[in-house]
Amino acid sequence: MPPAWAKKKKKIPKGYECIEPTLEALENELRDRVKDTNEGKRNTESLWPIHQINWQKSRYIYDMYYTHKRISRSVYDYCIDTKIVDSSLIAKWKKPGYERLCSTYVINPSNYKFGTTSICRVPLNDRSVEAKMAQDPTTGCRGCGSGKGAGPSNIFGNKYGQNLAAVQVAREKRLEDLAKRK
Repeated sequence: MPPAWAKKKKKIPKGYECIEPTLEALENELRDRVKDTNEGKRNTESLWPIHQINWQKSRYIYDMYYTHKRISRSVYDYCIDTKIVDSSLIAKWKKPGYERLCSTYVINPSNYKFGTTSICRVPLNDRSVEAKMAQDPTTGCRGCGSGKGAGPSNIFGNKYGQNLAAVQVAREKRLEDLAKRK
């Protein structure tokens, strides 16, 4: 469900109902993670789920529009205009070398010592043995470098790194196949 303030300003486009249940579930998950206690976690670890759920919402909409072509341009624009998704992150995914980027924070050199980027941008095969399992302290990303063998398929190593769009499309295809058999 779009934020309450978004309903008043812009009409919900036709086709939004296709992605609404998933976005609503992610929004509820985000709300639960914000309410969670931070006991036993490092200071930065408490923010990981927020970064990761934001990434998952943005990736879901990006994949549904660009990869699977299941939503219309008006639905995609609506999600960007109402800030349901991170438009700057999606803009980076369109550029070569940033297809798997976890957050725009990790590529900003002013956020890291020595004017570099995060460890998660370094491909796994270029890392030292000690740094193979290193995670970005801000987002919890294990490796979002692009290219063959650059990082794990699930960049966060948890349920927030899943490809929800591919799961939904496969589920719909399976249901269609079952309906044809009957």
